[in-house]
Amino acid sequence: MIAFLGQGRMGVPMARRLHEAGHEVTVWRRGTGVSAAEAVDGAELVITMLRDPAAVREVLAAARPGLRPGATVVEMSTIGPEAVRELRELLPAEVGLVDAPVLGSVGPAADGTLTVLAGGDLTECRKVLSVFGTVRETGPVGSGAALKLAVMSALVPAQVLLAETFAYGEAHGVSPEALADVLSGTPLGGLADRLRAPAAETRYALGLAAKDLALAAWDGASLATAARKRLREAETAGLGDRDLTAIARHVMDRPARRTVPLNPATVPATNGAYSHAVRVGDMLYVAGQAAIGERGEVVGEGDMAAQSEHIFQNLSRILADQGATFEDIAFVRTYITDMDRLMEYGAVRRRYLTGTPPASTTVEVSRLFRPGLLLEVDLIVALR
Repeated sequence: MIAFLGQGRMGVPMARRLHEAGHEVTVWRRGTGVSAAEAVDGAELVITMLRDPAAVREVLAAARPGLRPGATVVEMSTIGPEAVRELRELLPAEVGLVDAPVLGSVGPAADGTLTVLAGGDLTECRKVLSVFGTVRETGPVGSGAALKLAVMSALVPAQVLLAETFAYGEAHGVSPEALADVLSGTPLGGLADRLRAPAAETRYALGLAAKDLALAAWDGASLATAARKRLREAETAGLGDRDLTAIARHVMDRPARRTVPLNPATVPATNGAYSHAVRVGDMLYVAGQAAIGERGEVVGEGDMAAQSEHIFQNLSRILADQGATFEDIAFVRTYITDMDRLMEYGAVRRRYLTGTPPASTTVEVSRLFRPGLLLEVDLIVALR
């Protein structure tokens, strides 16, 4: 028996293909009243096709009590090699793990023409995976996930680049048809055709493309970082569930603005009266960060080291969102309520600001905007 966990755009046609191939398939999705553990009970193969690493971890943790010894989990979502390694630690040792993300969208999923990038021992699942399309064995567990992100790191930024190319052409009187016709004679021709006529049906959601680029982020990936920024802007504009090709019209219709407010989802939300950061060209201005938690509570009340650590963790997430590091900081300003405790703050700060320090100002203030807060830190950052 095969348990298929996840019945989204890709999961439904993939599970249907298994059924049509003669396999006994149990499907599961959230909100059905059946637990993940019940869904996998007795299954020889458990296939997951879910949105992101957090969803996969949550569902497999819930399914773990129902996994039979000797079963194999085939993880087919796009979650990256680090998340695959975490799954190996999460699953019982007697349960096998194969990572097998796919290249292709809803149409190929229905037709059985996906490319399956499979890492790990495929002995128990090779025949089943062939139902979905061409199986490419990539090596050890995690290698399929790494190869998938490497491919998307090229394909997604290329589509964003072409969206900007069409926007440039339109702004200078070049028709999309003429530009696409010229591009058809280049290696970018196929992608240009897709961007010229954006898909009405969502095949590869723009929000998922942004997620994939975030998973593939690495130091030095400047093109992918810029493309991810464009996609996040489009997501904020409500295009997250639209097909990725919607990025073309978004870029062409988007009015130019000098400032771009930023509020990364990895940082606790603001009160709505300010943004965590604002990007102006190649400069990033980070608002004062304080030790405020997810529920608006003061973190580490009375503990200077704990509040400092919380602040620098927030700063690191804001910087990472823009492809920056602490080395890119031009100026740091600290407001502290008790200068006698400066050494406690400094010990934490030195773990993050290593090497030659940036320009800096530290001032003592009588109080901050919430009782219990001991310090607040803001930055000016030069982006690459």
